[in-house]
Amino acid sequence: MLYVPAPPAQPDVALAPVEIVSSALTLAGQPPATALTVRSSSLNVLDGQAATVTGTLQALARLGGLPGRIVTLQALGRNRWSTVARTRTGPKGRFQLRYITRSTGSERVRLRFAGAANMLGAHRRLGQLNVYRLAEASWYGGGGSLACGGSLTGATMGVANKTLPCGTLVTLRYGGRSVRVPVVDRGPYVAGREFDLTQATKQALGFGDTGEVWSTR
Repeated sequence: MLYVPAPPAQPDVALAPVEIVSSALTLAGQPPATALTVRSSSLNVLDGQAATVTGTLQALARLGGLPGRIVTLQALGRNRWSTVARTRTGPKGRFQLRYITRSTGSERVRLRFAGAANMLGAHRRLGQLNVYRLAEASWYGGGGSLACGGSLTGATMGVANKTLPCGTLVTLRYGGRSVRVPVVDRGPYVAGREFDLTQATKQALGFGDTGEVWSTR
């Protein structure tokens, strides 16, 4: 009879199911968190100009920038975020996003990094992107009744406009200042002018007697 020695016993770890070993490794090595930082942004622009955001994508675990990653600029519309611009990070994780605006209006925007197989994603709210157009304006004061109801006083915030419904909110910007005010009256009745600012609105903007303001809704 031929005698064949039995093979040596294998270590217990080799007998463990593959799923158990993989799960243990996954729990032991959590993917690192990431963060988006903003260095500068231009979110108040005229229609047709570029809104811009510059910043850095970093891995928090080792406090280093992440080059070669996709960062997107997203806008919120109808309860859903959609991507309007994207770019790839450069050396040290730095990026610059440019979005050419095509219509007036205001919308909430954010930055987003979708993450990777070995890295968590991140997002950062930026606030409102306001896209304006130019509008000729003047101002008026004194007292009297308003076409939309109530009386005009030195504290009345609002504008006069010939066609917008009473109560319509408009955002005006001038010299870096912004106000959001309702239509409270009718006018102006000078050719080429779109808004008459109340005295309080004029003062809040630092506006002169006549000129151009940025306008959006």
